[in-house]
Amino acid sequence: MIIAKNDEAKRSKIWRIVTLVSSVLIIVIAIFLLTKLFTANPLEGTWVDEDRSLRLSIKSNGTIDVSVPEVAEDVSVGVKLNYTMDKEEKTITIKADESEFKKIAEKSDGKYTQEDLKNALDSVTTTFDYSVDQEQLTLTEREYGEQMTFIKE
Repeated sequence: MIIAKNDEAKRSKIWRIVTLVSSVLIIVIAIFLLTKLFTANPLEGTWVDEDRSLRLSIKSNGTIDVSVPEVAEDVSVGVKLNYTMDKEEKTITIKADESEFKKIAEKSDGKYTQEDLKNALDSVTTTFDYSVDQEQLTLTEREYGEQMTFIKE
């Protein structure tokens, strides 16, 4: 009886306002969750190859940071690649940027060349069908059917 001091009309008005505000809040949260569920990038995050030889950091802005440890002896290299994704067909196309290879090779002081980088990333720069099952990403090459499996970090 603290609210509106036994005034039934004021209590009724307050109750309607509380109900309206909570209903609007529930609808806004539901819209947010549905939008996030259906528009989010299912591949976004950091993925590691089963044998830990390849690490993919997929970002929502259309870039992938690939860390390849086998380019040169005792040297791990991080390369930025671009990708396009088709959610309906569940495909991802990863493309290399030649200027990025050139910059990284120049910074290496002769430890590896552009050709070494291209060869190390040759298996990644193509079009894949993707499948995400809980914490596991499977990329299947469209042309030859080779599969790569990654685990989410």
